[in-house]
Amino acid sequence: MRKKKYLLVFILALFLFGASSFVQTFNLAKSIERGKDAYTANCQNCHMADGKGLPGAFPPLAKSDYLNKPMGDLISFVLKGQTGEIKVNGTVYNAAMPAQDYLSDEQIADIYNYVRNSWGNKSTAVITPAMVNKKRTESNK
Repeated sequence: MRKKKYLLVFILALFLFGASSFVQTFNLAKSIERGKDAYTANCQNCHMADGKGLPGAFPPLAKSDYLNKPMGDLISFVLKGQTGEIKVNGTVYNAAMPAQDYLSDEQIADIYNYVRNSWGNKSTAVITPAMVNKKRTESNK
């Protein structure tokens, strides 16, 4: 009886260990690394390599209070674009940002994770591709 009990515990432990190996965790470091490349290809022309933007034209992303907006709003800015006046770090900007819904869910998440952890920005909250996909799906309804 005792051997059966140990065998059952061993099998249960083996099952739990095996099942946990299939759980995928989000790797923020890799997302930030991919985000740097995606930012360079898609965002740098306006927001500059150092994230400081172009005074009077394009707002800064470096040390930007604008990045404190709800994540869903941030995702929408990339998916739908941004028009009209916005205030970033106390300065008003009124340049249009075109929709960039051609970017994949992963690219948008990676760009935000890169930006929100660069140039003096530090965020412990991540944006995942699933969050972007949810917002994209809501936008298409």
